Amino acid sequence: MLRHARIAVFSVSTLLVGGLLAACGGSGSTSASSSSAAFSASTCQGGTLYVLNQSKNSSGFDPAVLYTSGGGAIPRLLFRTLTTRQSVAGTAGTKVVPDLATDTGEPSQNATVWTYHLKPGLTYADGTAITSADIKYAVERSFSSQLAGGPPYLRDWLVGGATYQGPYNGGGELASVSTPDPATIVFHLRKPEGDFPYLAAETQFAPVPKAKDTGKNYNSAPVSSGPYTIASYTQGQSLDLVRNPHWSRTSDSQRLACPDKIDISLGLSPAVINQRLSASVGHDADAISTDTTLDPATLAKIAANPALKKRTVSGTFAQANYLAFNLTKKPFDNLLVREAFSYAVDRTAVVNAEGGTQLATPATAYTPTSLVAAYHPYDYFPAGATGNPAKAKQLLAQAGYPDGLTVSLAYNNSDPAAATALQQAYAKAGITLKLDAIDASSFDDKVTNTTTQPALTLFGWGADWPSGGPFLTPIFDGREIVKGGGNFNLAQYNDASVNAEIDRINQITDYATAQKAWGDLDARLGKLALTVPLYTGIDQVLYGSNVKNAYVDEWRGWYDIASVSVK
Repeated sequence: MLRHARIAVFSVSTLLVGGLLAACGGSGSTSASSSSAAFSASTCQGGTLYVLNQSKNSSGFDPAVLYTSGGGAIPRLLFRTLTTRQSVAGTAGTKVVPDLATDTGEPSQNATVWTYHLKPGLTYADGTAITSADIKYAVERSFSSQLAGGPPYLRDWLVGGATYQGPYNGGGELASVSTPDPATIVFHLRKPEGDFPYLAAETQFAPVPKAKDTGKNYNSAPVSSGPYTIASYTQGQSLDLVRNPHWSRTSDSQRLACPDKIDISLGLSPAVINQRLSASVGHDADAISTDTTLDPATLAKIAANPALKKRTVSGTFAQANYLAFNLTKKPFDNLLVREAFSYAVDRTAVVNAEGGTQLATPATAYTPTSLVAAYHPYDYFPAGATGNPAKAKQLLAQAGYPDGLTVSLAYNNSDPAAATALQQAYAKAGITLKLDAIDASSFDDKVTNTTTQPALTLFGWGADWPSGGPFLTPIFDGREIVKGGGNFNLAQYNDASVNAEIDRINQITDYATAQKAWGDLDARLGKLALTVPLYTGIDQVLYGSNVKNAYVDEWRGWYDIASVSVK
């Protein structure tokens, strides 16, 4: 989904790079570690890690409303889930692995039933046992309207999920989630979903003991199943984490949990965060940020300072930034017009507007290169580095617009630079873009509502996990068109054969085979010019001089806080 919407807690690229947030991994990324003493997992225990964030975290820490596999860093320290991402550098970090469960799930032959068995001896921070009933209850409470905000997949995937309203107010249980015994949980899906193990990494699958559920108030003091628990939390200001005394690496191989304490400051300005990390004085030498990237001015300073450069790490989140056509509105019901827009685009100008090649990479295919297994390179409408206005004019004339045309471009007013660059580029092809700046607070509501959706929108989408499924399905599956709000298929494209191919791929449980099929589908859709791919963002982040093991987690294009340590 939109990165700033899906990855609602501690997201990364929207804030300074100008991209739009849920999950997943790669390349273009580089790993890094501190230039101080060599890191050793066997001796990394101790100290306090300081986190400097601009988010005020208004939603708190209720696992029902969070996104973790897509981008939430802090929640992974508090909650364990049935599965999780593999905590290693490089593309291996895009692999899903067991967490609370003994494996990544046992699928039925057509991937409509998924069974999980819990590891023995699992406990909460208070020492009580974690059972399959706690995970079932956690899933059920995530359906409650008062806990809205988390991933939408469960409502769509689980049998009966579309009408279930959660366990509160006599809502009862969801029959499609069963617990034959305290260590077994079974999910019955209404359709094949080969990606279910990736969804099971979201915090909606973190156990919640029913006896300690306080509804809306649970967000300030959730019961921890991860390596840390909340010592104190002041909304919008600070969060202090201390060790969970009942957590052990013996049962959790994916979180090193090196620091004894984690002290998180909230609501800081990006400029202050980067200045403090650059100076690396006092506690700031032991600091990182989980939501603030470097701006072009700071990057210029770093380029001239070798010591700072050693403390910089880069990564790429699987996100596409693109022009979205509404095929229900003229002139974009005409393929020739869409092709003209594809030829006329100046990707170099857009990349420069986003901060240059250090912060953005031009894209000609919809699926980004960071989704390595699903990425198929194609460029059906070669615009070159700066656009092909002559070819665009030719196509416009064939489409019945020999004198060019005028259309409005809707964009989030937090990122005017790219819109202005596009306006100037398209003018060369006789296309006049009237810029329609929409306030960031209402952008999503307007452009994802089928009654108010513009004809042309500067948009972005990020995968909730490293797979083509959550990347292509919400954007191109006609059954995903939602009348009214919450529609992300902005083309309003509905083709029965494409929908059937999505269903076929969803039955594939072998990752490599499925990703190749998603890539083939993307290449097929690309010929229809349903979007104009523009760029993928690059996250450049800085960490304090005492921080070690800050490697890139390629599921999210960010370093893995569960593996970071301090001197």
